[in-house]
Amino acid sequence: MKKIYLFGLFSIASLLIQSQSGYDIKINLKGCVDSTVYLAKYSFDQVPINDSCKNIKGGKIQFKGDVLLDKGVYILANQARNSFYFQFIVDDNQKFTINADAADIAASLKSQDNKQNDLFFSYVKFMTEKNKELYKTQSLMTGKSKADSTRIVNEKQTALSKEMTQYDVDFRLKNKSLFVADLMNMKAEKYPTDVPLASNGRPDSIYQFYYYKNHFWDGVNFKDDRIVFTPFFADKIKKYFEKLVIQHPDSVIKDLDKILTQCVPGSTMFNTLVGHFTYKFEQNKSMSFDQYGKSNTFEKVFIHLADKYIITGKTAGYYSVETIAKIKERVDILRNLLPGAKVANLFMIDTIHGREVLKMGFDTAKSSVSVTYLYNKNISRLTPLFKSLYDINAKYTVLVFWAADCSHCTKEIPKLYEDLQQLKGKVDVKVFAVQTKEELFDSWKQFLIEKKLKDFTHVFDPIHLNNLKEQFDITATPVIYLLDKDKNIIAKKLSHEQVVEIVEQLEKVEKNLKK
Repeated sequence: MKKIYLFGLFSIASLLIQSQSGYDIKINLKGCVDSTVYLAKYSFDQVPINDSCKNIKGGKIQFKGDVLLDKGVYILANQARNSFYFQFIVDDNQKFTINADAADIAASLKSQDNKQNDLFFSYVKFMTEKNKELYKTQSLMTGKSKADSTRIVNEKQTALSKEMTQYDVDFRLKNKSLFVADLMNMKAEKYPTDVPLASNGRPDSIYQFYYYKNHFWDGVNFKDDRIVFTPFFADKIKKYFEKLVIQHPDSVIKDLDKILTQCVPGSTMFNTLVGHFTYKFEQNKSMSFDQYGKSNTFEKVFIHLADKYIITGKTAGYYSVETIAKIKERVDILRNLLPGAKVANLFMIDTIHGREVLKMGFDTAKSSVSVTYLYNKNISRLTPLFKSLYDINAKYTVLVFWAADCSHCTKEIPKLYEDLQQLKGKVDVKVFAVQTKEELFDSWKQFLIEKKLKDFTHVFDPIHLNNLKEQFDITATPVIYLLDKDKNIIAKKLSHEQVVEIVEQLEKVEKNLKK
């Protein structure tokens, strides 16, 4: 089997508008070696199988179904599903025939009753022939000097590149009313032709960048769902947001909104983009600091997308009611934990009074009703025992959540203690360490004694006054937050190494700003 490698590999669909039900695609592939082949489509960054044809004889292949296929680019995949014979487009006309010879697919591809596939196949043929010309030139360089061969190949490559580029431009212009032209446009790079010179006499790179970014989406119709089902769109959208958009949540939000406002709410295009970026930025836990020491996280993008497009119902059935409810729950937790937000106060019991509080009956309480009863019964005794997070008076507060039966925690907490010794006497840092499992009181206290973690404020919540999961997004331990003197979040979900590193960096920033 031969794969097709070319200057822009894609397929074209028919623009013939016909009243029809279902699809019927016949393929006569001479020399087909597979007994089974598959019809697969590009679907953003996935290539799912849509149909199969088994017991192939004489290269006669047929895909037939009662429900219309999504319009876009499809591939004829081999039996092993690890390669494909060729690509083609399914558009309005979903009943057509393709003929090809497996011995030379690019040269033999032809379509009956499908104008756009004919156009595409002619494009494939032209580009493949030009690639062959370059390869032939390279193969003839044997025996020539390195300088001569390099010069000849470079000249040939430049000439072919110019010829192929001009063909591509002419092809798009000639067929601009067809979907095939939209596909060509999707893969075309929009570089400036007349670049001004910078003060150093070289082409202005800043001008080139902004021209490229500002023209990146020229001619792309975000109202056309067919674009989602092409081999170019996913890579193009990812390149734009990873390489061209400033990696700051506010910049990402601005560019996302700009594109989404060009889509039809509830369309495949709209739902695909919202779904992709919602997942991407909910999963993105990276954190950055600006020149003033303020941190940013991409959870802000997730919250924005959920608030503006999902919870409001604009994704039109893309998410189930249950999923939307879960997304909203997640958003409500994270929106209060963005950098700069003031955390909720915590009212806890420290180790000194732990046994006393447990003996009030909290260690055997089986329900929230009994815990509430015990709390009200003992409130006068409990009130003086509470240790509040806001009672911690320090320039930096390290808020740690951990469990005594968590093996990772029992390694991380002593390391954090050891690291913070570097700052002792230099920077005002205090630690409010929360044990998340009150039933581990004895093993927890024993661990603190053995590791000599005496400088931390060690607390737990036997009364269940605090909802740690919702207040601090505690789903696994350990979790480390770094807070400023007013208990605003500087950074979160840190490792023990990052705590000292960030504090030292913030101190340097503060010192530089005072100069």
